[in-house]
Amino acid sequence: MTKNISQFNLSKYFKKHVWGIIAYIFISILTSIGGVFKTLLYARMIEGVASESYKSSIIILFIVLGISLVQRLGWLSLNFVYEKVANSIVADLNQDLAVRAFKLTSQTYAEHSTGTFVQRIVNDPAQIVGSLANMVDDVMEIISQAIIVIYIATLNPYIALIIVGALALSMLVEFFRVKARRKNQRFTRKKHDKINSLTTEIVRSEKDVKALGLENALSKISRQNYDDYRKAKLKTDLVNVSYWNLRNVILQTIGILMLILGIYFIDIGTLTLATFMIIYSNNNDLYDLVWRIGNILTSMTDIKVASERMVAIFDEEEFVSERFGDRHLEKVKGKIQFKKVAYSYREFEEVKDEDKKGKKKAERKLVGTNKVLENLSFVIEPHTTVAFVGRSGSGKSTVLNLISKMYEVDEGEILIDGVNINDLDKESLRNNISLVNQFPYIFDMTIKENLLLANKDAGEDEIMDAIDKASLSEFVGSLSKGIDTKVGESGIKLSGGQKQRLAIARAFLRNSPIIIFDESTSSLDNFAQGDIKRSIDLMKGKSTIVIVAHRLSTIRDVDKIFFLEEGKIIDAGTFDELFDKDEKFKTMFFAENLE
Repeated sequence: MTKNISQFNLSKYFKKHVWGIIAYIFISILTSIGGVFKTLLYARMIEGVASESYKSSIIILFIVLGISLVQRLGWLSLNFVYEKVANSIVADLNQDLAVRAFKLTSQTYAEHSTGTFVQRIVNDPAQIVGSLANMVDDVMEIISQAIIVIYIATLNPYIALIIVGALALSMLVEFFRVKARRKNQRFTRKKHDKINSLTTEIVRSEKDVKALGLENALSKISRQNYDDYRKAKLKTDLVNVSYWNLRNVILQTIGILMLILGIYFIDIGTLTLATFMIIYSNNNDLYDLVWRIGNILTSMTDIKVASERMVAIFDEEEFVSERFGDRHLEKVKGKIQFKKVAYSYREFEEVKDEDKKGKKKAERKLVGTNKVLENLSFVIEPHTTVAFVGRSGSGKSTVLNLISKMYEVDEGEILIDGVNINDLDKESLRNNISLVNQFPYIFDMTIKENLLLANKDAGEDEIMDAIDKASLSEFVGSLSKGIDTKVGESGIKLSGGQKQRLAIARAFLRNSPIIIFDESTSSLDNFAQGDIKRSIDLMKGKSTIVIVAHRLSTIRDVDKIFFLEEGKIIDAGTFDELFDKDEKFKTMFFAENLE
């Protein structure tokens, strides 16, 4: 697999807002220049007071007040420009990263945590834009403070030497601090991704957590994850604090030495009291100068780490995207064929390795495989209804995911209407296959909006017909707002059965040539399953229907049943044929009905 990171060019997002960025920098320069003038005017004011020129000193203070008011107006404008430009850039980055995430394979999602995607798509863009804005502010402040420090240095050559030494020592400390921070930041971000994923899972599984009494167990796991993150962040913060304190000790010591030296020069008559007051009143500018430089180095580190994480999403070696061909089918009949298909689940771990220069780095390496399907072949004729049955782990759901190309085969090929699905374009594949999962995702929208996602042009009658077919009309009729009722995030206001019915209604409304049901009636009672079964029966002969059944009794009327065991078809036929000739199938049926 080759890397494909050239698609992501961070600079293009800023080029779109070049005039806003120029305006931000221009206003920053003006406000910084105002700060320089204020400092120099304060110095003149001190000299005026020392020489008893009180009137001119008061005039200078009025000028300083005017500059301060103009600065305040500049800062207000700066905030307006920043909010408008920054929010737009972050929104564009969020959108494009989300679009990229849509293109990734289901296997890629299975191999990474939720937090990996949430942090990189939502938080890292904001981190980059915020850090860049901080860098601009810091650069402007550095320029103004550097002018002031240079001005102070010109007052006495010995003080100039002290300032140069202080800057050299402080920047050496900053170099080592940033180097350590970059290493620790990457590790801390990974720990943060992990707690974000766990928190998301806990929130989404709130009912299961309570029903199964998992609060204590998950609290321990959560506490451990947060503790790991706390330790990682603590290490990062302590390293920063240690270096910062060392830097501050150097600067504070140098600052005191400057004042001691200033007093000595006053004593021997080579420095005026006014000049000493100027040095004293601006003594912190050297500290601020180094602090701002340190901020820039910190921002550069944060930008580097965040951009690496975002760019990684475009790395085809780790975040594999779906690949489609260019063959288009105008009308899909619905014939499905597997030819000697093999598929294995792969397990990856992040391991530490060394590059050619001997530097340690983290890489994902394949540590194991679990073969699910091997040399699997079968044919499903158009407009027939078939089912796959077998014990848990036999490969039933994997077959469905391969048909819909959620997974890609390791060996062999899958054909739709005689065409390899790898040669089909996205429209031919996705627009003609509907997949209803065992645990369907329902969006935080109204019932109607959830259904319109499947068919945006559906009319009211079509929507109500799909709801009726999915045995959801009684429930919808009981709601005060009917189909305009919001169902909450992940359909939290619905029961498991209601979620499944809504997902089935979406499939009915889409009316695809191929419809796949992956144990999609498992949360329904016997009456509701009977209703859905009758609805599916109405679709017979109109679409190719593929079912993985939770209960064998629900597939008695399908055209053909494929009996899977350890990734292989061990038998096939109608329900009655399998019941009469296959003891394993008969045993499964009786075991189910004895439960």
